[in-house]
Amino acid sequence: MTMDHSDLTTEQVLRRDIPWETYMSTKLITGTGLQLLRRYDKKPENYKAQLLDDDGPSYIRVLVSILRDIFKEETVEYVLALIDEMLTANPTRARLFHDTSLANEDTYEPFLRLLWKGNWFIQEKSCKILSLIVSARPKPQDAAIANGSSKSKELTTIDDVLKGLVEWLCTQLKKPSHPSRGIPTAISCLATLLKEPVVRSLFVQADGVKLLVPLISPVSSQQSIQLLYETCLCVWLLSYYEPAIEQLGASRALPHLIEVVKGSTKEKDLLEALNQLEGGLQDNIKKLSSFDKYKQEVLLGHLDWSLMHKDPMFWRENITKFEENDFQILRVLITILDTSTDPRTLAVACFDLSQFIQYHPAGRIIVTDLKAKERVMKLMNHENPEVTKNALLCIQRLFLGAKYASFLQA
Repeated sequence: MTMDHSDLTTEQVLRRDIPWETYMSTKLITGTGLQLLRRYDKKPENYKAQLLDDDGPSYIRVLVSILRDIFKEETVEYVLALIDEMLTANPTRARLFHDTSLANEDTYEPFLRLLWKGNWFIQEKSCKILSLIVSARPKPQDAAIANGSSKSKELTTIDDVLKGLVEWLCTQLKKPSHPSRGIPTAISCLATLLKEPVVRSLFVQADGVKLLVPLISPVSSQQSIQLLYETCLCVWLLSYYEPAIEQLGASRALPHLIEVVKGSTKEKDLLEALNQLEGGLQDNIKKLSSFDKYKQEVLLGHLDWSLMHKDPMFWRENITKFEENDFQILRVLITILDTSTDPRTLAVACFDLSQFIQYHPAGRIIVTDLKAKERVMKLMNHENPEVTKNALLCIQRLFLGAKYASFLQA
């Protein structure tokens, strides 16, 4: 990839003269295609707009066919610049790509191929155009009309496009094709695409959530502020999808967001958006940190330091639920101390017992009656320091009561 290509602008590319007649003489463009291009190319904006209003799908057909059949870089860049100009002036024109008269044209394929094959200008424009086309596709109830005609060949499906786009966007976030524009381009397209539930799912499957976290940091320059805003928009859109919330909760996203909010007082709009985002995430994590989720974790017998274990609110709100089914969950927790070989699980189980003792009015008596003391005391000699530390805390609370144990811990 050469730098002169990577920093090209649409305006620079559109100054070129493309020899359309030569392409017609070599049968790469039809006579009708040449006529349409001559009528459209290098004309004023309002004149082009009128042509697109009158005969938009025909122009889309000829431009897509050039991208499909002609591989000369300068021409590919020029056609992408024409489409980019057309959609920037009026993004609703993306609907033209879904016109019924184009049902047998593979309108997605050239852009999807160019995402991986072209230089940076070609990749960036293909990504932007493809994101707009995908977002403008008819809703499922209209799809039957758009795809009604019988197709003579296999066309690129929307699934292929979304998978390809998400894969390319994640690749850009890991290893950008352009040093300064790769990541902003990817985030900008993601902010458009994550409105779709299927894209959220694909992005989480691709392990994309952790790629956003480093981008959530206090900023200094205007460009970074735009990038931060769009990254936060991506996180907010992901917060509507439960598996994404789990990944966000397990990552450093929340502490990063809080840092950003603290440092963003000058950016009033950004501050409000981030406060809303943080509030929404906290609510969603709280929902996930319900007793049902805790119960599931205990019954599976594999415990980890997820948010709820150390959250005082969780224990205060749910402490009476431990009484259900004759203290079933508490009994399972104590059984884990006998049966588990995983040090992390043992440490968390000891800690949770100590939390129960602290928050339940009769916690010490109940835990003692269930014969937990001997099991915890055995773990005080465990080889893992995390286990011994939490076993000791539990024993302190059993013998001394919550007030003195928390004093000792401090």
